[in-house]
Amino acid sequence: MSHPQKTDLITSSLPQQAEGTVKRRPSGRRFRNLSLYLLLLPTVVYVFLLHYLPMGGLIIAFKDYNSFQGIFQSPWAGMGGFEHFYSFVTLPNFWAIVRNTLVLSVASIAFNTVLPIILALMINEIRVGWFKKTVQTISYAPYFISVVVVVGMLFSFSDLERGIFNNIIAAFGGTRSNLMESQNLFAFIYVASGLWQGLGWWAIIYVGTLSNVDQNLHEAAVIDGAGRLRRIWCINLPAILPMAIIMFILSIGNMLSVGFEKVYLMQTDSTLAVSEIISTYVYRVSLGSRLPEYSYAAAIGLFNSVINIILLVTANLISRRVSETSLW
Repeated sequence: MSHPQKTDLITSSLPQQAEGTVKRRPSGRRFRNLSLYLLLLPTVVYVFLLHYLPMGGLIIAFKDYNSFQGIFQSPWAGMGGFEHFYSFVTLPNFWAIVRNTLVLSVASIAFNTVLPIILALMINEIRVGWFKKTVQTISYAPYFISVVVVVGMLFSFSDLERGIFNNIIAAFGGTRSNLMESQNLFAFIYVASGLWQGLGWWAIIYVGTLSNVDQNLHEAAVIDGAGRLRRIWCINLPAILPMAIIMFILSIGNMLSVGFEKVYLMQTDSTLAVSEIISTYVYRVSLGSRLPEYSYAAAIGLFNSVINIILLVTANLISRRVSETSLW
């Protein structure tokens, strides 16, 4: 005999148990990722304390800062706090400094965007495994050389009497000259040495992107009769183009932030007219003088950052409308 009452009791109890199980799930989810949050906490604290909190010191740019009075007790600068910005913009050599910064920056961005892509495409076409790894190692090894060492090598190789560059020039019948003292060669030496040092390293990201390209596309292209150059143009290049656009946008955002160390180390009295950039000028007025002008230097740095942000946002908007690839 069957017992319908017992069956009804059993079936009626099942939804209640299931419902009770569902109710207990949210409480478990709250702590399921707790270990990940704790792992992230030190980085968040580090970024907040050393990157965001010091931004409050930007108020120095709008004051006549005095170390004895402190930030908050120092008087406000004239012209509503914008006196230091006005002083920099009306500087007699303001446009020369901006021009030098743009020349080095634009030239570096142009070559650092195009040549790493070409190098990555060439490395990707190497089929011998050991030779490919050797080329990669040799190409990005100079990246680990200190900037100080690189500049020292430049001065040594350009020595008037024993430098290898002058020896080569003399061997071809040219006249020896102090290359590091030439204003016409300063930008070329800066960009060329930067390419030698970082070209292989910058190409790594593109080589990694090319390794993820579906090989079936190449096989289909070969069946259709496409040659190597055609496959590079139609398959490999479009694959790395979005990454190249992102890297280019980030470079535009740092257009006025040319590396200080290398330019400063390469500067000489004869090349100062073409090598004085915003970052080196900030160093001279803040730490390189007997009477440091901290407020003036902070104002220049803030001016530089604001222009970089405007360029970054503009480049991102243009890229999003033209290629549908952007940072945000």
